[in-house]
Amino acid sequence: MNGAMDLPDDHELAGGRQTRLLSTLERLLALQATDVRPTLNDAATLIAEAVAADKVDTLVFDPSRETLVALGTSTTPMGARQHALGLHVLPLANGGRAPEVYVTGELYHSGQVDEDTEELLGVRQGLGVRSQVLVPLSIEGQRRGVLVASSAKADAFTTDDRHFLQVVASWIAIIMQRAELVERIARDAADEGRLAAEELVTVLAHDLGNYLTPLVGRVSMLRLRAEREGRASDLSDLAHIARGLDRFRRLISDLLDVTRLEQGVFALSLQPLDLVAVVREIAELRRLPTVDIVVRAPTELPVEADPERLRQAIENLVGNAVKFTPDGQAAIVEVTCELRDDSQWVVVTVRDQGPGIAPELIPHLFQRFAKGPRSTGTGIGLYLARGIAEAHGGTLTVTSTYGQGAAFCFAIPARAVNR
Repeated sequence: MNGAMDLPDDHELAGGRQTRLLSTLERLLALQATDVRPTLNDAATLIAEAVAADKVDTLVFDPSRETLVALGTSTTPMGARQHALGLHVLPLANGGRAPEVYVTGELYHSGQVDEDTEELLGVRQGLGVRSQVLVPLSIEGQRRGVLVASSAKADAFTTDDRHFLQVVASWIAIIMQRAELVERIARDAADEGRLAAEELVTVLAHDLGNYLTPLVGRVSMLRLRAEREGRASDLSDLAHIARGLDRFRRLISDLLDVTRLEQGVFALSLQPLDLVAVVREIAELRRLPTVDIVVRAPTELPVEADPERLRQAIENLVGNAVKFTPDGQAAIVEVTCELRDDSQWVVVTVRDQGPGIAPELIPHLFQRFAKGPRSTGTGIGLYLARGIAEAHGGTLTVTSTYGQGAAFCFAIPARAVNR
């Protein structure tokens, strides 16, 4: 042996590169395209390894913001730095090569990006990109985004790399389409399941109401008999049963009202009433030995509203406040009147002393059957309360600092009592 090392020739190098690229294509096809973002992240990482890129992105166009957004980025240091600098979001109006490729549909390949004044300064200096290949992404003839391969080395990508990325761009488009289809099927299935569940709940609520009516009547008869015979212990037990049946009746009513709201047949019967009297009555009924309810209100406040619906909404809000207020503290209910758009509005603000609401839950708080991690109810109370407010031409809003309680603001026009 002479100790000399046999170096591979250009043909062997090219063969090895082609083998690696083909292997990458096979691995891309094997991706389980169930969620768009994770799938595109995995694809970007595979492509970055294949072409020795410092970063690969799948930029997808968001028409609502006229912006390219990196839905898939390789798990590389440059990829992480891009997100830290905010360069994963590229408004078309800001210019740069990626928006240009998206708009024109023409491929871009440069090994001297640092000298390209048409590229964004953040890309050239912030990320230190010197080589780039940008390929437009299209699905069924519609341009959807841009596939970007970047490197901190000059002239890092060859003609073969460019051809490979063009092929890969077509495959990425297929993966995107497949993942979007899976998401849409799952969403449609969830919607169908939700509709079926709502229909079942409505049918059950009707049937339960039919069974409940004779039970309420029988309990009333037993209470009358116990009163005549002076059986105090039985009266106490029957009072507990009656309260339980009343809560059950309210739950059935709420479930049916959810359906009425969805079908647009939620009717109101407007009458003059004293809002303060309604609030004080609810506070008296919902007050617990361990949790007080403090009412701050004027002596009276006349409004025109549906008494039963108004009571239903405020009971839900007060009940929630009591539920989330720790023992030994008090829920606060404030009744005020304010001027909005040159008309008088009445406002009931219900504050609890609980842990507050996580920011990510607030956008979904008023949806049907929405429940937080500590919620034990059905998840329809707030949905109904907002529906009742809106049926009166009003609003229901919430403010909360996580860890410091929440405040629900129920506001409706006062309306003229004497019309």
